[in-house]
Amino acid sequence: MTGQGRIPPGSLVSGPFDPGLQPERTELAWRRTALAVAIGSVVSLRIFPLLLPSDAAAWGLAPGVVGIGAACAFWLAARRRQLQTTATLHSANAPGPSTAALPGGGMLLALTMLATAFGAVSLTIVAVSLLAR
Repeated sequence: MTGQGRIPPGSLVSGPFDPGLQPERTELAWRRTALAVAIGSVVSLRIFPLLLPSDAAAWGLAPGVVGIGAACAFWLAARRRQLQTTATLHSANAPGPSTAALPGGGMLLALTMLATAFGAVSLTIVAVSLLAR
């Protein structure tokens, strides 16, 4: 006997897909990522200006400000991506041919580029602070 909500092995699913659990989980994961980027950026706002020489301390604010802006962009893009994915899945489940495409990996590429740039800036700030001593 199968439990409620379980599909017996070998049977075909004729009803609609589960309307939003996977896109919602993906959105929540991107929200956690955006929150982690924001927290790291706030910490960098506090630490980087202290590490740099006094005449270059303002440059220590740039990575934090860019990171907070990127975190906001990731948060909004995650919501837009979830809505687009859900709409695509609903249209693909409708009778007739579906021409809708799922979102690609642009957010992942943007996050990778941001993390690489943030790491390079962090290493540069550490190197400058060590050379200034």
